[in-house]
Amino acid sequence: MQRQGSIICVGVGMTMGSHLTPLSRDYIEKADVVFSLMSDGIVEQWIEAMNPDVRSLQPYYEEGVSRLVSYQNMLDAMMTEVRAGKNVVGAFYGHPGVFAMVPHKAVALAKSEGYFAHMEPGISAEDCLIADLGIDPGRVGCQQYEASQFMFYRRNIDPSAYLILWQPGIAGDLTLAKFSTESDYRAILVRLLLEHYPADHQVILYEAKTLPINTPRIEQLALEDLTNAIIHLHTTLVIPPSKPLVSNEALISELKRLDQGQR
Repeated sequence: MQRQGSIICVGVGMTMGSHLTPLSRDYIEKADVVFSLMSDGIVEQWIEAMNPDVRSLQPYYEEGVSRLVSYQNMLDAMMTEVRAGKNVVGAFYGHPGVFAMVPHKAVALAKSEGYFAHMEPGISAEDCLIADLGIDPGRVGCQQYEASQFMFYRRNIDPSAYLILWQPGIAGDLTLAKFSTESDYRAILVRLLLEHYPADHQVILYEAKTLPINTPRIEQLALEDLTNAIIHLHTTLVIPPSKPLVSNEALISELKRLDQGQR
C-alpha cells in the first residue's frame, strides 16, 4: 500500500521562462511545499511566485563543508516533508537528473519507503550547449566527464570525438568542499589534456544563458591558455576533435561481404 506523501523532482531548464514545461509548472503550482535549487537569484524569485511555500536549498551549500554533507542535509529537508504526508516538489535548474545527486537520491529513497516518487526531465546545459555550439554528438561521437573525475581516474580518450568536461572551475578538488580551485589545479588538468591534444588546439569555454536577455558565453582559446582563463563554477569546457576518424577497413570489408550474401 502506498503511503501518503510524495515527491516529484522537476527540471526548470536553463533559461528562465522558456524551458519550463506546462506539466512541471503544474507540479510546482499544486505542491504543498516546493524546494528549489536555482542557478540565478532572479530565477529563484520567479519560482517563488508560483507557490506560496517555496524553500531554497541554496543555503545548504557552505564553503569548506563537503558537498556530500550539503546534499544529505538537502535530502533530509525534503524527505522530512514527504514523511509528514505532504506532496513535495523539488525544482532544480536544468535537468533534475543531470549532475544532480539529490534528486536521484530523493526519488530512490522515497520509493524504497513506499511513497510515490517521480522525476520529470528538463532542458539541461548539455542541450543548450549542443544548440548554441551547433554540435551534433552523433556525427563524430562525444565523451563527457566531470572534470575532477576525469583527473582522478584513468580514461581512454578518443581525440577524434568531442570531449566535454563539466565543472572545470572546481577541477582537482579532492575535498568536495571548495567553490573553486586555483590555476595550479587547472594546470594539472591541462597537463593531462596535453597528453592527447596539441598545445595550440582550440577549445571552448561555454556557459548557457539563464535569462532571455542574456547571451551564452562561447569563448575560444588555445588549450595551453586554459590554466589562466576565467572559469566559473557553471563553466563547461568543450574540446573539439583534433584528429579525423580512422576507418576500420577490415570490419567494413567483412560487412560488405555479408551485404553481398557471402558468409
